Amino acid sequence: MPKARDYITDLAASGRYHFASQEMRKALGVSADAAKLSLYRLAKRGLVASPARGFYMIVPPEYKQLGSLPADQFLPALMEWRKTRYYAGLLTAAQYHGAAHHRPQEFQVIVEKNQRPIECGSVRVSFIARKKMQAVPTQSFNTPRGTISVSSVEGTAVDLAGYPHHAGGLDQVATILVELAEKIDPKLLVATAKTAPLPWAQRLGYLLELVGAKDRASVLKVYVQENARDWTPLVPGAKRARARRAGDWLILVNGEVESEA
Repeated sequence: MPKARDYITDLAASGRYHFASQEMRKALGVSADAAKLSLYRLAKRGLVASPARGFYMIVPPEYKQLGSLPADQFLPALMEWRKTRYYAGLLTAAQYHGAAHHRPQEFQVIVEKNQRPIECGSVRVSFIARKKMQAVPTQSFNTPRGTISVSSVEGTAVDLAGYPHHAGGLDQVATILVELAEKIDPKLLVATAKTAPLPWAQRLGYLLELVGAKDRASVLKVYVQENARDWTPLVPGAKRARARRAGDWLILVNGEVESEA
């Protein structure tokens, strides 16, 4: 036990707060069973936590009550360890861009293939699979432990229109778009929309106009009108009967949307 504790103390002193169990075992020169027992004891004392099998983080005193590092402080290292491309998206990304009215209950991460959610202490991470996620523009934000990849303002807007059920519904999406709109570059928005299904662009354009950001949607409207051939529902999965038609965007308005802003 003292050896294992010295190991994590030295690691933290060097500014590193994550390690693989195999890495610790090799450094200490102990058996797999001995390493497992040491990690169990460290975890029981709240000194380490494991968000994924074989991967551990050191929990500093200020986060002992949380039972984990905050998600943005361990997720980049975990994704690198898993060799998995990712970006923080949807409500989480909106928060980074200063456009989240309510703190998300879980940290939302976009990946190429579905992964099981993470629950570590009081921290929850959900994974949403998205095709062509590699093509979505991202930017880096600093964290106390390094940097994290987050979808750009335009990427966040497109994803919110594509996954409203992961964002608390279209009212919440519209509320966030009110604040994101002033940061959106219309040309970059079209380039980003091309990484997603066309109905996402149709829905996003309609919503931007709805919240008074018609100027930000102008170039997107040209793209939609040149490429869209099918009508798409505003509210995915809802009934379309008697839906009003928004011809500019080929949107079936099958629900009312109100922003809180």
